Amino acid sequence: MTNDPTRTAPIPVDGLLRNVRLATLTAPEDPANPYGEVEDASLVWSDGRLVYVGPSSDCPAIAPTVTLDGQQGWVTPGLIDCHTHLVYGGNRAEEFELLRQGIAYADIARAGGGINSTVRNTRAASADELYHSARIRLLALMAEGVTAVEIKSGYGLDIATELKMLRVIKRLGDTLPIHVSATCLAAHALPFDFTGNKDAYISQVIDELLPQVKAEQLATSVDVFCEAIGFSVAQSERLFQAARALGFEIKGHVEQLTQSHGTDLVARYQGLSADHLEYADADQVKQMAAQGVAAVLLPGAFYYLSETQKPPIQALREHRVAMAIATDMNPGSSPLGSLLLAANMSAVFFGLTPVECWAGITRHAAQAIGQAQRGQLRAGFAADFVLWACDHPRQLIHEINTHKPVSVWYQGTERQDD
Repeated sequence: MTNDPTRTAPIPVDGLLRNVRLATLTAPEDPANPYGEVEDASLVWSDGRLVYVGPSSDCPAIAPTVTLDGQQGWVTPGLIDCHTHLVYGGNRAEEFELLRQGIAYADIARAGGGINSTVRNTRAASADELYHSARIRLLALMAEGVTAVEIKSGYGLDIATELKMLRVIKRLGDTLPIHVSATCLAAHALPFDFTGNKDAYISQVIDELLPQVKAEQLATSVDVFCEAIGFSVAQSERLFQAARALGFEIKGHVEQLTQSHGTDLVARYQGLSADHLEYADADQVKQMAAQGVAAVLLPGAFYYLSETQKPPIQALREHRVAMAIATDMNPGSSPLGSLLLAANMSAVFFGLTPVECWAGITRHAAQAIGQAQRGQLRAGFAADFVLWACDHPRQLIHEINTHKPVSVWYQGTERQDD
């Protein structure tokens, strides 16, 4: 064989997945091909990043360490659950039974139930106990193809327990093959220790908790429940000012139960996301669009609380606000451990199309947690992807609990069943 100086040597790469169909779900979306479908495709990755995504016929000369045959399966980005509360002590199944027997929630709360029950159990639990119970919940999401998740604190409502929760969240990210974004939600509810004094509690969070969270790098975002039963706009703004001064991103539980003007505040502080939004109006949607705030839809809570007020989906569409979807996994109002079911609920309850649902659990969810290099199959993005045996990805939104991933890759490494 003679040497050909024009011949390019194959590029060494970590992996090649060939003989697949791709749903790249890239932005901006092509109206003629909204899923970003590519037939007879290949996916190439190295050093945890995708280096080629497209038709096999155009794939450059490579020398992969591992070559895999996808057998004409579909590949999607890894799923992203952008709003969860999955670290907590105890459970509220007994309350659920009482509610279904006709006992009023107010009576259950007066007897020590509701969020205060979870707070007491979370305070009493050791860090190891919280880690092992949360790990089970997180593994359930991972088994469905979730490769990135946001986890909030908020069931400690005191300095020691909020820090304990955030350290558990960090441990989950350090020990499991999944990206974990941590959010400090100490302003989730007024703890029974501060009954009647919300301002004093917010001051404690600002003066004592947030500086320590920052010093230990335990969270990247700060969240608040801005509602009549939570915290006022003025109290929320005090928290946001302090959070911004420390370099935290902003998120908000807003307009879930009433029109409380929390969405305006999140937009003013250019938050990553405004979550729930059942009572948000068109003007607030315009503000979100202008400031690049993602909308996070939480159909699990809508379902469990038997709500009837729906988020302003058409306004969100018209103003091209990114609509993310999340489980809101929590012990009371959304004990939901399936992001695909949350996507199905968003279609059925809120009228999203299947492709909107797919965007909501991939690229729009990535925006909601500030992970711009996730949620799409494109060169340079994280090599987080899922191989499915199905006729088309829309099937995974339509059919409930029918399809599980064939394989899941996180940062270029195939995950093994735990």
